[in-house]
Amino acid sequence: MRFRAESHLRRPPEFARVRSKGRRYHCGGFVLWVAPREAGHPSTCSRAGFVASRTAVGNAVARNRAKRRLREVFRRYQDRIPSDVDLVFVARRALVDLAPDELDRRFSEACAHLFPVADS
Repeated sequence: MRFRAESHLRRPPEFARVRSKGRRYHCGGFVLWVAPREAGHPSTCSRAGFVASRTAVGNAVARNRAKRRLREVFRRYQDRIPSDVDLVFVARRALVDLAPDELDRRFSEACAHLFPVADS
């Protein structure tokens, strides 16, 4: 599945809303903030934003690599996320050392914890 333009959080107030109204989940190499979508915003798909600060991650190369890795994980697993939520991924220095399969496992665990599948 593609990471489409409507799947991006873009404006600072959107990021601030997710952080103020959402729940936080620590995943080791990154922190995941999850908040329900505000009323009046169409919920065709879940949206995500990515943050990597200079103090937490490092230089521009490291920050861009961290955000690229987090975008790829979100793209691969966005079908596990309800369409009416917004997410903010905050990269940490430990993300640089995580293997790709470990990053996938940690995000899968976070999705299982935050969005439990209802038993039919």
